[in-house]
Amino acid sequence: MAKNSKSIPSRGLRVADQIQRDLSEIIWAELRDPRVGMITLTEVQLTPDYAHAKIYFTTLTDDKQAIEQTLQGLNKASGFLRNQLGLKLRIHTLPQLHFVHDTSTMRGMAMSKLIDEANATRALDDDNQSED
Repeated sequence: MAKNSKSIPSRGLRVADQIQRDLSEIIWAELRDPRVGMITLTEVQLTPDYAHAKIYFTTLTDDKQAIEQTLQGLNKASGFLRNQLGLKLRIHTLPQLHFVHDTSTMRGMAMSKLIDEANATRALDDDNQSED
């Protein structure tokens, strides 16, 4: 019986999730680079052949200089992180790690602020119309 092609993407998602968990643990417990502070790995995207992994991260601060330093530290440590990941993860092809700052949380907070401001303005307009 032939394998269902739908099982391949789900395996890729499971591998990406495992890479995210393992890398989070390695960065927290073993990475000693002072440029890399408190970060959160938000997503891992794997190429279909597992040759490359794009790792999205966020930082506690939105300071551009701190983010750039964190990115430099992660890129410098990518070989070490890949080696440590290879000790934990048993797959045929261990991906090259590419780190990317995830701006979705900052964009989400900015959108939320805009919505709150629009709602506050609308409430003031409604109050002004009811007084007239």
